[in-house]
Order: sequence, then structure tokens, then C-alpha cells
Amino acid sequence: MKNLPFLDLAVIALYLIGMVLVGVFFSRKNHSSDDYSKASGKIPGWAIGLSIYATFLSSNTFLGVPGKAFGGNWNAFVFSLSMPLAAWVAAKYFVPFYRTVGEVSAYTNLEKRFGAWARTYAVVCFLLTQLARMGSIFFGISLTLQALTGYSMETIMLVTGICIIIYTVMGGIEAVIWTEVVQGVLKTLGAVLIIYLIVVDIPGGFSKIIEVGKADNKFSLGSLSLDFTQSTFWVILLYGFFINLNNFGMDQNYVQRYHTARTAKEAIKSVWLCVWCYVPASLLFFIIGTCLYTYYQLHPDLIEPVKLQAAAERLGSAASSSDIAALAANLKPEDYGDKVMPHFMVTMIPTGLVGLIVSAILSAAMSTISSGMNASATVFAEDIYKRYFRPNITDKHNMKLLHVGTVVFGLAGMICGIAMIGVKSILDIWWQLSGIFAGGMLGLFLLGLISKRSGNTEALAATIVGLMVILWMSLSYLIPQEYSYLKNPLHANMIIVVGTLTIYLVGSIMTKFKSETGINN
Repeated sequence: MKNLPFLDLAVIALYLIGMVLVGVFFSRKNHSSDDYSKASGKIPGWAIGLSIYATFLSSNTFLGVPGKAFGGNWNAFVFSLSMPLAAWVAAKYFVPFYRTVGEVSAYTNLEKRFGAWARTYAVVCFLLTQLARMGSIFFGISLTLQALTGYSMETIMLVTGICIIIYTVMGGIEAVIWTEVVQGVLKTLGAVLIIYLIVVDIPGGFSKIIEVGKADNKFSLGSLSLDFTQSTFWVILLYGFFINLNNFGMDQNYVQRYHTARTAKEAIKSVWLCVWCYVPASLLFFIIGTCLYTYYQLHPDLIEPVKLQAAAERLGSAASSSDIAALAANLKPEDYGDKVMPHFMVTMIPTGLVGLIVSAILSAAMSTISSGMNASATVFAEDIYKRYFRPNITDKHNMKLLHVGTVVFGLAGMICGIAMIGVKSILDIWWQLSGIFAGGMLGLFLLGLISKRSGNTEALAATIVGLMVILWMSLSYLIPQEYSYLKNPLHANMIIVVGTLTIYLVGSIMTKFKSETGINN
């Protein structure tokens, strides 16, 4: 791959320096841990909404979604269509609840309902989810920049990670929110610019794109059949609802932002602003994938380097050129979808504009990673260190703890990103991991919020049963073929749905049984 021209590198460097300077600016405002983690409740709702939108619109969306649309269809867009319903539930029940209790951590209330084990369990699930999220995003951004610069993915993760750590550590949640406002605008404009650059190179423009898309079924949202073993419309709708409910309802990244709002009404407005921005914005990235598919259908020779690269990665460095060429000829679009947009940027986008678009992709990565680092550090400080080690630490000590935690989780995210090198689809790996980790805590949280009479015994038993179901659904593919009847028959995206419902229903049934029989905890 060619190296970026100096102008593009300068644009990217200026962007990175600008983000670091934002951290320096806001560091002067962080006089206490309350400033650092809650911005003292002084952020306007519109800024919080754009911040949440920017967190949703990560590099997994920027790179993974076009890759999915290129290799398949618009089935994954159903995830976005599920957001309004999840937002309605969150705005009606979750946001007012958090604003009333006033706890900066989303998980403190679980201890009050069920005991310390519930709080710790949810925290572990959250931290694992964040590491998976940050890792997939580090991987996605390094995949793009490697194609553009030729540097190793590990080096790219290290450089971008250090920049993110600096401005997040220095600026706290206020720096995270205001940089995400800028990043949300930048990445949206980047998507529009990419669409324009592709369409102007396609004879017939959008008419041709629609023609090719219809012919190859690229606009399909998935089968409407009630088949939960495949990625149907209903599977993605259910998955999206539960994941988005988890995001809006108990993900520390979002809950922490509710506390930065001036009022509960402003916090609720921020949720809806995020939805009305994200749904149409995510559509842009599906359009990008279909535009790229049409472009390379009309210019098949231009996609050959991508197919050869994908084949070489599969076979390894010892493979002969003839073997690589033979495999490349048989690859399907879904086998190399994530590599197509970086390739288009390298070969077709003019000098100068590449720097702007890479900055947009960087902003997509940095917004989600920075918020994940800040939220993870806050949860560790509130729910682990202060809960089990030093509950009465000074505010100065707490600030140091938040700084150190931010650095540690940033480095851990980089390590996870390195471990993901070689995965087939960024979006698939993130959806699978998030479903596994989130499925175990959403059900417990709903049990505590809805089933008022459920106690510690019911919650613990339900969680154990739910975890066993989640582990079986996640790992049953390891079962030998002769025992195939014991394998999970459902699609992987159903893990969070089944896991959540199992915990909630088992806990509710046990509570009802206890009530009817007169058994006490």
C-alpha cells in the first residue's frame, strides 16, 4: 500500500494535536472528582445528546457497517430501527431513576437490592464489555491506517491510544463530551463526503446504484420468517432492542452522561437527540457499502488487490502466489468487506481529502474509546476500589485513582485490539462479544427494577441459571459433532435475548412461588 502524502499526514497530525489540546484546556476545570466524572452537572442536553450519538457512531459503524453492506445486505440496519423503542423505555424509566438516586455509578443500586455480589457481578460484565468494545475499535482503526500508511497495526494502536489517553486523563468527562460533539459532526460530514466521492465515479450515479442493488438484493432488511437460527429481520430487531436497552439503561458510558445534564428533562432530551441523529446517520454507512459494491461491480479489476490481500492473510506468509491467486478467485464479497473502504480511500480519494476522512474515522474511534476509558475508570473507582479497599479516600486520592484507571483501561483496550487482529468482521465480533457480556447483567437489572418483591436468593439463583444458559449458547459449538443435538440451535445474536429473559423470568417465577408458598429468604 502507498504511504500518505505529507498534506494528509499534516491534517491527521493537526487533528490529533487538537484533541490533546482540548484535554489540556479542560484539565484546568477539573478541581474535584465530581468535576472529573460528572462535570458538576453543567452540560447542556444537546451537547450530551451529540456526545451519546458520537459514542454510538464508532469506527465499528464507520468501517464495519459498510463492510457488512458490501458483503451482504442491509439486514444490520434493523439494529438502528430498534433504537426508538429502547430509547422510549430508557427515557420513561431509567433516566428518571438514575437522576433520582444520584449515584454516579450505574451499579450501586444493585447492591442495595440484592447485595454486594450483584453489584460486583454487573461491574465485571461491564468492564469486559468495555474491553471488547475498545479492542474492536482499536482493531478497526488500525486496519484502516495500516492500509493507508503501511505501518504495523500494533504501532498504529499505540500511537492513537496514547493520544486518546492523554486528552481523556487530562480533561475528564467534560473533555470527552465536548470533543465528541466535534467528532460527531466530523464523522457525519466524512460519511457524506465518501458517498459523494464514490457516486461521482459511477456512470449513472444513484440510479445505477439502485439498479445494481436491487438486482443483487443489497437493500434487503432480512427474511421476515420466524426463524431464529439465521440473521433474520426479527433476530436483529430483538438483538438491537436488548443491546440498546442495555446501552441506554445501564451502560456506564451513557448513565454517567445523564448525571452531567443540568436537569432530568435535559438528560431525557439527550437520549432522543441521539436516536434522531443516529438512525439516519447509520443509514449513510449502509449506503456507502452499497455504493462501494456497485463501484467494484463496474470495475472488478480494481478490487483484485483486496482479494489477494485477504487470501494471503488466510493462507499465511508461506503460501505460494499461485495458491493465493486461486483462493482469491473464490472469495466472496463478505470475505473481504472490511478491507474495501480502506482500499477505496488509498486508491481513489484525492490527496488532502484522505486526511480529512481519516480524521473522521479517527474521531469515530476516539470518541468511543475515550468514553469507555473514562466510564471504566469511574466504575473501578466507585464500585471496586472504594467499595472493597478504601471507602473513605480523599478527593485528591480519588482523582489520582481515576487518572491511573483511565490509563490502565486504555492500555488494556489496546491489548484486546491486538488480540483481535485477523478476525473476519469487526461488526460481527463486536456484536457477539457484547451479546455475551451484556446478556448476563441486563436481566438482573430488569429484575431489580421491575420485580419489586424479588430478593437476594431469587436474584442469585436466576443469575446462575442465566449464566449457565449464556455459557452453553456461547460455547456449545465446541461440542463434538456426534453430540450435535446438544448444540445451541439459535443465532449468536440471540444470546443476549435469551440470557436476559432467562434471568428475569427465573427470578420472577421464583419470587411468585415464594409468595404463594410463604417461603422467606
